[in-house]
Amino acid sequence: MNFELNQQTSIEQLIKLALKEDIGDGDHTALSCIPNSATGKAQLLIKDIGIIAGIEIAEKVFSTVDPNLVFHRLMNDGETVKVGDIAFTIEGKSQSILMGERLALNYMQRMSGIATHTNYLNSLLKGLNTKVLDTRKTTPGFRVFEKMAVKIGGGVNHRFGLYDMIMIKDNHIDYAGGIKEAIYATKNYLQNNNIKIKIEVEARNLNEVQQILESGKVDRIMLDNFTYEELTKAVQLISDRAETEASGGITEQTIRKYAECGVDYISVGALTHQIKSLDMSLKAL
Repeated sequence: MNFELNQQTSIEQLIKLALKEDIGDGDHTALSCIPNSATGKAQLLIKDIGIIAGIEIAEKVFSTVDPNLVFHRLMNDGETVKVGDIAFTIEGKSQSILMGERLALNYMQRMSGIATHTNYLNSLLKGLNTKVLDTRKTTPGFRVFEKMAVKIGGGVNHRFGLYDMIMIKDNHIDYAGGIKEAIYATKNYLQNNNIKIKIEVEARNLNEVQQILESGKVDRIMLDNFTYEELTKAVQLISDRAETEASGGITEQTIRKYAECGVDYISVGALTHQIKSLDMSLKAL
């Protein structure tokens, strides 16, 4: 619950920072050519096919700009959209609508692109138990929105940051002096500091998988850049002793094949860092 509250606080703070970045000391274009008393109405027009995401965030943007603006949702996050659909209308002071326009669009276009691609990858795994997982390969200052979009698209969030899950990767292992040393030190650290979070360890080959299993209980093992044959052997070796996650070198063309070996998760960094935004615009009525 506290984590969710912190996220909401973060969203509000990030929106305020983004508005400050965009508006500065004033939207001088709107202030100069539109009377302060003018009111108007606009609609969010969809110009692409995909999954809509960010309507909730757009509403927060406009209410932050001007609490008197009236936001009418016509669609909800997660719905399939097509060219010509109207996601929402906004009405009130014309200057306020224009001040929030670009930021609301920036959030919605990128979030919708992420949700659309996540939904597509999920469709490739239909009928299987494997879940699509995001990563920390996110845009600085935009992570909460990108991870929200992954969930809207039907994906699963990995850890949000460095603080909510242990993830022992190759560099940690090398610096710690080995897999067993890294896992032992981690468990001592968590116990000594009374921290209760999950532990994931990266394996680069089957030998490292065996070392991880011999080092005591961990929650998940990441199988990084394994071939399909190696991944199949690793999943069988791990069995129910830990969750399994495949990562690295998996494409749209191969994702189903990798999932069919029974891996629990496939993490896809491209969900948040190689995305085509969904086309849409805010049109005055």
